[in-house]
Amino acid sequence: MSATLLDGQAIARTIRAEVKERVAALLQRDRPAPKLAAVLIGDNPASEAYVGMKSKACGWVGIQSETYRLPAETSQRDAEGLIERLNRDETVTGILVQHPLPSHLNEIEVLARIHPSKDVDGISRSSLGALVNGESGFVSCTPLGIVELLDRYGIDLKGKRAVVVGRSIILGKPVALLMLNRHATVTICHSRTINLADVIREADILVAAVGRAEMISGEMIKPGAVVVDAGYNRVPGRTGDVGDVHFESAKEVASYITPVPGGVGPMTIAMLLSNTVLAAERS
Repeated sequence: MSATLLDGQAIARTIRAEVKERVAALLQRDRPAPKLAAVLIGDNPASEAYVGMKSKACGWVGIQSETYRLPAETSQRDAEGLIERLNRDETVTGILVQHPLPSHLNEIEVLARIHPSKDVDGISRSSLGALVNGESGFVSCTPLGIVELLDRYGIDLKGKRAVVVGRSIILGKPVALLMLNRHATVTICHSRTINLADVIREADILVAAVGRAEMISGEMIKPGAVVVDAGYNRVPGRTGDVGDVHFESAKEVASYITPVPGGVGPMTIAMLLSNTVLAAERS
């Protein structure tokens, strides 16, 4: 029997409706509408597309948005200076720096300039440190979306063996910490993990976030496991994106599985909207 789909598009629509109600509640209390400031440096077409999608989503729920574009040759000083100005702008609720930045910029230091109260993308060292310490802060949107998706389907992490394939600071590490905070036993794997397939087969919950097209096949998955595929990969000669998991073989083994597209991606944007409203509610 095929796995149940974890429908991120459907859950994201529900979350957007909830966010819209939260925005309306702020306006009813004579509070200003939340505003997301997106910073785009350079002319990366994919980054342009992502920022466009996020701005469109803001419009759906009543969040104001503005994109600040800087040329690719922008200096570190000018990039950080823009962040500082946005920190001081009382009309700006949240700040999003679209990554990757041009290679000559120190992205970590640019992100570090975002005030913690406006770091709605949750990927600065301050926000990641708060997650490690179990303190209040904003959580990176994709990991938060993954855990929210599992919650909405009633999938309990407590006591489960979770395996994360990937160790990036925007996905692998924070999703592992989130699941650890939910009392899962978590293993993080990567390209140098010995006997990777054997480790993956132990997972009750598998999160694939390594960025390699269809590297995880159905035979590597424990029967009944929950599979969350956070990979988006372009394969020459094929239309559209594919995940890190070979969907057709995995769905015959797993109990739940996310599709690509339509699984994790919509949840990322939904949680960005939720974080932006949360910043306004806290201000």
